[in-house]
Amino acid sequence: QVQLVESGGGLVQAGGSLRLSCAASGRTFTTYAMAWFHQAPGKEREFVAAINWSGSRKSYADSVKGRFTISRDNAKNTVYLQMNSLKAEDTAVYYCAADKIPFRLATVAGEYDYWGQGTQVTVSS
Repeated sequence: QVQLVESGGGLVQAGGSLRLSCAASGRTFTTYAMAWFHQAPGKEREFVAAINWSGSRKSYADSVKGRFTISRDNAKNTVYLQMNSLKAEDTAVYYCAADKIPFRLATVAGEYDYWGQGTQVTVSS
């Protein structure tokens, strides 16, 4: 089992940047693929980005390609989401998730086994 704790959310103006972090507990971080999802009020949780266990493969939602970058530091048991050129429509709670299949880059929330509590990102226009 793994526990996930997100941080780094906040209020930023449109065009600005934020970096989210997700710290994982336990010694088995490299056995998980990791992902970020977001959920806006009244909407379903949506895929943002995923990364495999080694960091060699990544996947992004079309809406964030070229603006967001997912990365991981396995020595620190942490996954990051660098968000640049933020838009008002990026406003949401951002969740970190872990998948027990380490090579998969799933885009469906139901494929993930563990979730963090979320961190709010608000982009003002």
